[in-house]
Amino acid sequence: MNDVLILDGYNVINSIPELQEIQQQDFQGARDRLIEMMAEYRSYRGIDVIIVFDAYKTPRSRQTVENIKGVQVVFTKEKMTADHFIEKKIQEFVSRCNVMVVTNDWTEQMMVLGGGATRISVRELQLDLGDAGKGIREDTRKLEKPKEDVSTRLDRMTLEKLERFRRNKGSG
Repeated sequence: MNDVLILDGYNVINSIPELQEIQQQDFQGARDRLIEMMAEYRSYRGIDVIIVFDAYKTPRSRQTVENIKGVQVVFTKEKMTADHFIEKKIQEFVSRCNVMVVTNDWTEQMMVLGGGATRISVRELQLDLGDAGKGIREDTRKLEKPKEDVSTRLDRMTLEKLERFRRNKGSG
């Protein structure tokens, strides 16, 4: 099983300026942007990512779990906090893999450490997202680099000789 990174979704959104700004205009847009960021991160780091959004105060809400771009997105049920859901997931996974939880909530951080998982602050995640983004851009640049063939390293006379040799070889 891969390592698992669990995010307290609203805590992360409320701690990253880019997402806070989006959230002011488009609440769903901020969630979508976080999911997009974490899908790229998941792919680059090779870990499983779970984003938990708290529906604690939403009457009659049922827990939903979706897989979006390889990221598991959870909306908790009514009267279940993201903290409680995350605590249950830690208990489920900690004996099988490395579990990391992203939150700035101090109480949740203590629960994470007490459960045997690793806590990561949102700032630490932001720094690693930046590093991963640089790595992705570098990998992409390497893939897009034009392939070099022998003709780019030979002078014109040698190329002409090789071309004559190729033509004569094909007709003989």
